[in-house]
Amino acid sequence: MNTSAQTQDSLPYREIPDYPENYTAGSMVSRMVDGLGFRFYWATEGLREEDLAFRPTEESRSSEETIDHMFSMIHGITKTLSKFDKPELPELSFEEKRAYILNDLKTISFILLESSDEDFDSYTIKLRNGETLPFWNYVNGQIADCLWHCGQISSFRRMSGNPFSSKVNLFRGEVND
Repeated sequence: MNTSAQTQDSLPYREIPDYPENYTAGSMVSRMVDGLGFRFYWATEGLREEDLAFRPTEESRSSEETIDHMFSMIHGITKTLSKFDKPELPELSFEEKRAYILNDLKTISFILLESSDEDFDSYTIKLRNGETLPFWNYVNGQIADCLWHCGQISSFRRMSGNPFSSKVNLFRGEVND
């Protein structure tokens, strides 16, 4: 993926996509990922260097370290669902990382939306210690964790003097331009 050629206007999740017509396992988790993408887009839109470096205490992660953590988790989900070996995480600028994350979330959402209930049996997490866990652990693990981190980034940016846009309606998934 060439993130440097992608403009901010072409990134996914400026607004949340239309919801699926039917409720299935895949469409429900896909919609959760869309909600995550929308929140991540706006939590990270317009972050400045001082926002990225901000940490409320010495013991906590900075916003940029939190984004790196999310980058790693989302990369892992993409590797599992796409069933091909993605390269190790590259060193990227913040804007490149942001584009990478948003595009990976769009890929994850699409794969899940197109997945049958049976497909979920093959979406297993392979841990470094050899243990294998079911897809359920992505829902209560990485997906929920990334939603949590979007809230942290939003709080941190407010504390560093750059609040989340008041034009964003999280409930409707829209931007009031």
